[in-house]
Amino acid sequence: MAGESKVIRTLHLRFTMPTADPAQLSALIKSAKPFYEFFGTTRIHLLQNVDDMGRFIQVIEYETDEAVELNRQRIASDPRLLGFIQAWRAMLPGAVEVDVYQEV
Repeated sequence: MAGESKVIRTLHLRFTMPTADPAQLSALIKSAKPFYEFFGTTRIHLLQNVDDMGRFIQVIEYETDEAVELNRQRIASDPRLLGFIQAWRAMLPGAVEVDVYQEV
C-alpha cells in the first residue's frame, strides 16, 4: 500500500552450539537471505561469545510495513519460513531464545 507506515525492529536469536562452527552458521544465514528479505531485512550479524565460543547471537535488523509487523504470527506459519526454521532446529541442539526490540 502506498504511503503505509514503516516500523524498524531488531531481532535477537540467542543459542548455544557446543561444537561451534561459525562457517556452517554463516553458510546457513547466507542461504536464508531470501527469507530475511521477505521481512525487509537491512542488516544481519552473527556474534560469537569470546569467553564461551559455543554461544552465539544472531542480530537481524529490519524495516517493514506496519501491517506486516502486525501479522508476524500469520507470516510465521508460511511453509517457506517453516522449512527454514526446521533447518535451523536441525542444526541447533538446544533452545533458541528470540527477542524482538524496537528503538525508543
